Amino acid sequence: MALRRSTDVLTPLVFFVIVVSLFPLGVGPEPNLLSTMAPGVIWVAALLATMLSLSRLFANDYADGTLEQLTLTPHPLTMLVFAKILAHWLLTGLPVVLISPLLALQLNLQYENMGILVASLLLGTPVLSLIGSVGAALTLGLRGGGVLLSLLVLPLYTPVLIFGAGAVSTYALGMDVEAHLSLLTALLVLSVIFTPWVTAIALRISLD
Repeated sequence: MALRRSTDVLTPLVFFVIVVSLFPLGVGPEPNLLSTMAPGVIWVAALLATMLSLSRLFANDYADGTLEQLTLTPHPLTMLVFAKILAHWLLTGLPVVLISPLLALQLNLQYENMGILVASLLLGTPVLSLIGSVGAALTLGLRGGGVLLSLLVLPLYTPVLIFGAGAVSTYALGMDVEAHLSLLTALLVLSVIFTPWVTAIALRISLD
């Protein structure tokens, strides 16, 4: 259904590309500085691109009444919510992961660090979608919900940002990144277990 609205798919990806591309223009073309900033820049841009599409995660279903019908089906709402979150990541997070090495070259990130960058994004971007779904459900149908959504999820995104960008920076310094990737994996597992259930509860509250 999202693919029928191509703008919903392309907007976060174009936003991600623009944000990353603007940094060299703002801070200058100095290669060492860009290389140092690259992990943080890419991760912040990925976080913002994910947030850009969160407000539409359940909005269309809420507007046309589909969401109410989903709550009445015999299928567990938690599993339906998880399917929606998975679709959101496939259309928003995965394209960001795939294009990130190309943009990292623009920021002078070394080739040997690309694998860790992609690995950290593969582990971290699903967490962004999972955590963001809770905020999207809580702010569903509220006037000015986009601002409130940002205030709700940005503090929860902080650990993912720290461990994701930190993994790449640590690897670039020749240090062990197992701790960072393990923590990202733990966050992903906990998010998969708990956030669909919490999101389903938040949707029922918003519908009531």
